[in-house]
Amino acid sequence: MPDDSLSTSRQSAPAAERNRDPILAVLRRVLPPSGLVLEIASGTGQHAVHFSAALPELEWQPSDAAPDARASIDAWRTHAALPNLRTPLDLDVMREPWPIMAADAVVCINMIHIAPWAAAQALMAGAGRVLGAGGVLVLYGPYRRNGAHTAESNDAFDRQLKSRNPEWGVRDMEAVADLAAQEGFTLSDVVAMPANNFSVVFRKEAYGD
Repeated sequence: MPDDSLSTSRQSAPAAERNRDPILAVLRRVLPPSGLVLEIASGTGQHAVHFSAALPELEWQPSDAAPDARASIDAWRTHAALPNLRTPLDLDVMREPWPIMAADAVVCINMIHIAPWAAAQALMAGAGRVLGAGGVLVLYGPYRRNGAHTAESNDAFDRQLKSRNPEWGVRDMEAVADLAAQEGFTLSDVVAMPANNFSVVFRKEAYGD
């Protein structure tokens, strides 16, 4: 008999259903063929299930700082019963040490604009610690380019975010790239995505490069 408590724990976000395949197309191209992927701020867990099912050679490690999100991720994981999808970690990028020491790639979707700038700084610092040379960091979300919004809808979204919390907001891609560079990453790809979003791909430099 199905466990009703698991079905009620499974949260669903319409945006995750809409953007999962465009994001997956980028991940197929930029992630390593095998290894461990750490997903930061996994939210409902829909992405974790979709990506781990589509990329069976990769071990997928979801995480989230919120207990209700981790319950949803675990409910989705139990429902999907995928051998390469791990139990979610309690990971807050601002809290050190992270509960994972090493990964081959880090994926973070729709987080840095719904968090203070200090969270973006902590994300880059943590990714710099867990990724070795050649490791991949993939960010997804809305961005300004050269200080300007790329769409009126993003401008409105930015104002809405700042009305909720003045420390939130759509980030400037160049500022994020500068932050990544301080932690040893180079910007390797920028992919325009549906709904005025971007996938931004960084690679960890080899020591001494």
